[in-house]
Formats: sequence, C-alpha cells, structure tokens
Amino acid sequence: MTADETMVFRGRVWVAGDNINTDLILPIQAYYLTIAEQPKWVFSANRPGWSDEVRKGDILIGGKNFGMGSSRPAARSLKNLGLACVVAESINGLFYRNAVNFAFPALEAPGVSEIFEEGDSAEVFFEAFRVRNPTSGKECSAGAMPVPLLNILKAGGIYPLLEKEGKIAPLAS
Repeated sequence: MTADETMVFRGRVWVAGDNINTDLILPIQAYYLTIAEQPKWVFSANRPGWSDEVRKGDILIGGKNFGMGSSRPAARSLKNLGLACVVAESINGLFYRNAVNFAFPALEAPGVSEIFEEGDSAEVFFEAFRVRNPTSGKECSAGAMPVPLLNILKAGGIYPLLEKEGKIAPLAS
C-alpha cells in the first residue's frame, strides 16, 4: 500500500470469536518455519484447512480481545495469507501494534460482530473508520487510528517507513 491509495476493502467475511490468541493464529509448530511457510498454519488447530479456503482480499471479523497473547508475528501471517484486514470488537494492544508495524490493517469497531455472518460481504472504509454489510445495509463505526500509526501502515510498515526517512539502511533483499 502506498500513501496515495485510499484504503477501502471489499471482501468475503470470515468470523472469529472472542479472545483469539496469537498462539492460535500462528501455532508454535509454524513459528520457526520460514515467513512464506507460516500462513498455511494459521488457525490450523481450530479450523484445519482454513488457510486453503481463504482468498486474497477476504476480511476477518473478530470478537473481543482479538490477538491476545504473545508478541509472535501473527498479524504478518494473516497479511501474508492474503487477508485484506481484520475488524474486531476490540484488539489486544500488542497485536494491534504488530499489525501496524507489518502493514496489516486492523480496526476496532464495537458492534461489528453483530452485523456479519461468515460468508457475508464486507466493506471497510478504513480511513473513514466505518464498516458496512452491503447485503443487510447495517454498518458500524470504528475507532480512529492515530495519524502516526496510519502513516506507518500506509508506508508499508515500520521498516519501509524508517528506510524512506533515511533512519535505517535498506534491508537486504
């Protein structure tokens, strides 16, 4: 994502419940695999084969305290799986910051789990902080992302932003 792109996501909905732990998102057996291999393990403990069903641009709707637990790079695996974003009732702070750092859009939207069922379509107007179910017409507001965090997200993550600002050397390819 570049700074001049408007952040609007439209996709098929997958629903997760409350208290989704980063250990569930990215299980320990995947933690030591390559970054490219990790996404196939997402939710493998509770939804075997789910990662094979996800299509690029799908949207994950979460419940309360999404991403609780450790600081493992679960947000990166969700992004690399092809999900466009996650919108949840509430998001654990550590997961939220990792999502920003890995340029995986994440919004907190109280009431979001009440307006979607798995398989619905969703429209996420990220910079307007609004989420809509185009079939039912129901929508809810999301909490605003602070501008500095939005800038990190739009830059492609923390490392690309720091490289662009000349604060770190470019990462080796």
